[in-house]
Amino acid sequence: MRFRRVRLPRRIKKVKRASRHPHAVPVIAIGVLLLLTGGGYLLARHTNNLPPVHDAKVVIISHDHQQQIVPSKEPTVGALLQKLNLTLKPGDVVEPGLTTPIHQDRFRINIYRAVPVEIVDGPQLSFTFSAATTGRAIAQQNGVSLYPEDIAAADPVQNFVQSGAIGKQVVIDRATPISVDLYGTPVTLRTHAKTVRGLIKEKDIKLIKNDQVAPGLDTAITPGIHVAFIRTGVKTETVTEDIPTPVQSVNDNTLAYGTSAVRQQGSPGQQVVTYQVTITNNVETGRTVIQKVVTKAPVTQISVVGTSLSGIKGDMALAGIAPGDYNYADYIISHESGWNPSASNGSGAYGLCQSYPGSKMGSAGSDWQSNPVTQLRWCNGYAEGHYGSWAAAYSHWVNNRNW
Repeated sequence: MRFRRVRLPRRIKKVKRASRHPHAVPVIAIGVLLLLTGGGYLLARHTNNLPPVHDAKVVIISHDHQQQIVPSKEPTVGALLQKLNLTLKPGDVVEPGLTTPIHQDRFRINIYRAVPVEIVDGPQLSFTFSAATTGRAIAQQNGVSLYPEDIAAADPVQNFVQSGAIGKQVVIDRATPISVDLYGTPVTLRTHAKTVRGLIKEKDIKLIKNDQVAPGLDTAITPGIHVAFIRTGVKTETVTEDIPTPVQSVNDNTLAYGTSAVRQQGSPGQQVVTYQVTITNNVETGRTVIQKVVTKAPVTQISVVGTSLSGIKGDMALAGIAPGDYNYADYIISHESGWNPSASNGSGAYGLCQSYPGSKMGSAGSDWQSNPVTQLRWCNGYAEGHYGSWAAAYSHWVNNRNW
């Protein structure tokens, strides 16, 4: 029996001949690997929402006892956390806040996970989860209304068997509301004093020889009690004044320089100022402050300020910019280039400080086109040489929108 010879198409014959070449196998293998790698990357990009690498900011996220470093082009902290599917549970705290712009390289985000908290408010006990750092912030985060004079102390639980809590315990000490007639002016005060004598000391009320106080100094303070301070023989006048919100700043090296977060919301207070008025021939000829009583205590706002100089902003120190000038330099560079060392415009300005032309920065180093430290070194010399200081350069920028 004879078999017919099957003729292969000419294209297949060429492929067979090429496959016999000594370098064919390595070339084919490399090609297949490239296809697989590219396809795998595209698949990962599609399924895991991986951010593109080019022109991205490097972000360092500390959460759940680990540190995650990712490139990101997301505009804000909240957008990046959503992109990475980092879910925030009730009571969790993010520093800086979710709306903070991600505007620098090696940007830092800290996620603090909530822990169990027992809130003791008199006879009322409640349990919640919170990562806030002060007792007042924990209470406010969980909807507990506090007056400025109320004290919310946060401490680790001492006896978790008895209390049933295993994390923090916030004990609220409520101030007692009372009614006071302060030299003819009715005010409402809240106090922790136990007696009228203690009230006078706590509120720093200054009495003179003929002043009258009713009821007596040893009278116990009870809710709603009415206490009157009377001064006879002189004319008095009272004025209510605002007390600015006190601000306490805490430096945190785990946050990037230029970022901040509020750990406890503050509020302004009020005080009643009593004047003794001197009258001569029915005309006021003078007045003297005889009393200042705080009727609403101010609450200190506690803010955390990032001090980490990692990333491109850390190059300020390497370039010789003094720490006291960081804020001025940051403001100018943020507005000139957004901290982009390759920023340019049609006029020929280039770099972090938008040197015009960019080649001027060659005086600071031959790598001026790509090295942010070299650019900042030139910027520092320009600020001090042209304006005398970064502070003067900042003032000029604010007034003229250029430098």
